Amino acid sequence: MTAHDQIFDLKARMGQSIIGQTDVIDRLIIGLLANGNLLVEGLPGLAKTRAIKAMAKNLDARFSRIQFTPDLLPSDVTGTEVYLQGAGKAEFRFDPGPIFANIVLADEINRAPAKVQAALLEAMEERQVTVAGTTHKMEPLFIVMATQNPIEQEGTYPLPEAQMDRFLMHVNITYPPVEDEVDVIRLVRGEEQAAHAPAPDAKETPKEIAQQAVFDARAEIGQIHVSDAMDRYMADLVYATRTPARLSEDLGNWIEVGASPRASLALDKCSRTHAWMAGRDYVDPQDVRAIAHDVFRHRIALSYEAQGDGKVTDDITDEIIKLVALP
Repeated sequence: MTAHDQIFDLKARMGQSIIGQTDVIDRLIIGLLANGNLLVEGLPGLAKTRAIKAMAKNLDARFSRIQFTPDLLPSDVTGTEVYLQGAGKAEFRFDPGPIFANIVLADEINRAPAKVQAALLEAMEERQVTVAGTTHKMEPLFIVMATQNPIEQEGTYPLPEAQMDRFLMHVNITYPPVEDEVDVIRLVRGEEQAAHAPAPDAKETPKEIAQQAVFDARAEIGQIHVSDAMDRYMADLVYATRTPARLSEDLGNWIEVGASPRASLALDKCSRTHAWMAGRDYVDPQDVRAIAHDVFRHRIALSYEAQGDGKVTDDITDEIIKLVALP
């Protein structure tokens, strides 16, 4: 099987346990292939954790879940030096924390204080962790997928802008349509019945998809053609968030702080991945527009006037896409 076939096999397997969230599955796979970290936000019960675990289950990768709580310590995430005695000698040895995995689920990341959140910064950006002056490298396949609840504020610690910017995309999960919710009920009921039913005859379980499929896909994505006009279009979209008044008076009043250069890099990576998943060897404006909301959602700071007008970042992105000229 080609890398493309294997990745779409992964997508199909995830779709068997996640109903009505096709866009979310696509975004998780784009994040994996683009070698970036994801912030997944949604109300309780919308399968944020389930979607990430479904990816890890079907991929030949080491999965780790960190439940963020107010009493968590940075060493609980990164690991620490342990003093060991035996055989006539004593030494400090590094005991790796749960961050040393291929797919790391940082569940309810905003429930831990800032110093614990900061423990993820080096791993997310530099793909390494430094403890007691020694640097420990992460594995080649490494991605942090963090979840948070957007409505619960009591006992939470909002992520600082510096860490938010390190997430490649901010994926928003919404309620499924009623038809899909019916399928969710049936799916979970079937899983419960299967768990209590007599063990069926042994069936060959599908083989996990090898990590090499991800690396091969990344190599192919690196060869996707991006024209000079598309480079300029992506840069224009990001630049528009910094000088919004040049596009319209409303945008000038609504945007407090624009996106950083990381947004341009994220647009490039994600649009190439989107084009590869669509079976094309070049990027067109539709690829950029398809992922622009996820790239901008956590990088644009809205003014009080925008919040007073009931605007959210997606509304601002819609307006920017409408006003920035196509190449």
